[in-house]
Amino acid sequence: MPAEMVHLVRHGEVTNPDRILYGRLDGFGLTARGHQMAETVAGYFADRSISAVLASPLLRAQQTATPIAAAHGLDIITDDRLIEGTNIFEGTRVSAKAIMRNPSVWPKLWNPFRPSWGESYKSIVHRMMAAVGDAVDNHGGEVVVVSHQLPIWMVHRHVNGESLVHSPKARRCTLCSVTSFQPEQEPTPGPGQGSTKTSGVDSRHWREVAYIEPAASLLADAVDLGAV
Repeated sequence: MPAEMVHLVRHGEVTNPDRILYGRLDGFGLTARGHQMAETVAGYFADRSISAVLASPLLRAQQTATPIAAAHGLDIITDDRLIEGTNIFEGTRVSAKAIMRNPSVWPKLWNPFRPSWGESYKSIVHRMMAAVGDAVDNHGGEVVVVSHQLPIWMVHRHVNGESLVHSPKARRCTLCSVTSFQPEQEPTPGPGQGSTKTSGVDSRHWREVAYIEPAASLLADAVDLGAV
């Protein structure tokens, strides 16, 4: 039986004292509050029929997935397709002033719609939807997928038929938030029931059914910097 629901979970707060864009750099684990967030989101799933927990290979995602998997007696399935997007500014502190002072990066900024400074939005959608589709086909019940802000946001925009081009400041994807989707076996085109803007991703239609912030009480003092 295919899974009936997929929950995309963003990782918790990350230890990042230098406030760099950490991107795909490994070794950036959760803060104490980040671990608390992970325990909180695990509690949110405690009474649900979770059949599998998948996660990006990066440490922050693995640590967020750990209490969720443990609560259901599951091992974490690591899927490289759930990883953060690439970005040429990875490992640096990013600001408009810093970019203006570094002419060597200017040729990479020519196309903000792709974007030209990192992995394309379409590429992220293709790999994420492939991973989510496989998760549905290979597991029953409900599946938890722990990933990163931009990949989750790309799935949201694709499923809802929205342009992939966006402002990072407008992303609705807080630390340890849960965005839930259901696959629809019978195509039912319409608002919120699958995108035709990015073809060749997955043959079925998807519907976004919920967005929840289980760790909302921990967000006020949390530092959310470093995402691509």
